[in-house]
Amino acid sequence: MGQRRKLRTLLRLFGDKVSIIRASVSLNRAASHVHLAVLRATSLSTSCSAPSDRRLSAVLRLGHGSSITTSACVAALMTRLHSTNDAIVALKTLITVHALISRSSSSNILDHQLSFSATGAWNPLNLSSFRDDSDAETWELSSCVRWYAEYLEQILITNRALGYLPISPSPASGKVSALLNSDLIREINGLATLLELISNSPASVHLQRNNLIYEVVRLVCEDYGAVRGDTFHRVVELGDRLEGLTSSELTEVLAQLDRVEGCKEKLLKLFGNRKNRDGLWDAVAHMRIKISAMKERMEGWKLVRKKNWNSAGGRAVAVRLVDSAAPLAISTVGSF
Repeated sequence: MGQRRKLRTLLRLFGDKVSIIRASVSLNRAASHVHLAVLRATSLSTSCSAPSDRRLSAVLRLGHGSSITTSACVAALMTRLHSTNDAIVALKTLITVHALISRSSSSNILDHQLSFSATGAWNPLNLSSFRDDSDAETWELSSCVRWYAEYLEQILITNRALGYLPISPSPASGKVSALLNSDLIREINGLATLLELISNSPASVHLQRNNLIYEVVRLVCEDYGAVRGDTFHRVVELGDRLEGLTSSELTEVLAQLDRVEGCKEKLLKLFGNRKNRDGLWDAVAHMRIKISAMKERMEGWKLVRKKNWNSAGGRAVAVRLVDSAAPLAISTVGSF
């Protein structure tokens, strides 16, 4: 098995060298310049090391340039990603794509190479069936490739929903307070999906002995802090609006809070306390209790009204529900 792995690695290294030489002598200098930058950033020559800052910077300069060079850069990255069956090359390419997205000064980069799959779902990276069966380690890394690609796809989808990148500094809090209730709930839904994807990382992500895996976890951890912040601000804002929400809206908010709460244990296991100190978990817990109490009170009103309606022989009866219990002693979410 060891000899077979060495042979495959040598063949893939040789293939990379041939591709670099071919790009170097290409008559299309502009295209070859982009191709070379991508090949060097994602080459097997550095084995399991993440792309160096120098190599990444070379790609980012192209990716954040004119619309022509941006398009060429993204196209070269997609070609590299979809033409390899090597887990290490795929992870390096995804790290480069991640850097291109997160360090973009505008959403211009996101308008390139985004298309609908044949089924109509967003799937620009399309690595759900990626497998590298060279050996047990690359097979394990393949699960990380699939998860990481799905995570980056969800960032792009959420960008379309929110109107800005959820992994970049969020808009001013005033803009959040200006959102409609339906928009706030929709945005929490998108952020909850991101949190679920992060928490559902494969077992290989927890084994950070591999330098590439370590870099992936580090990058996702940075994003996680921003996503948590956005989620927290929206939970606080909705907490201030609870009394004005309809019963169906309360049900939807509770469902989204349940999704966020369901990620807690896995996220604590993955990141420890590094990004879990902003009060989100406490805010979510208190909101769930408060909404549940409100819904129970609403159901009580409905039952009493129905009972009195029936006892009055179908005539409307004005009923006032007197709650003998003490008022709920629950702090508002905004106090966190």
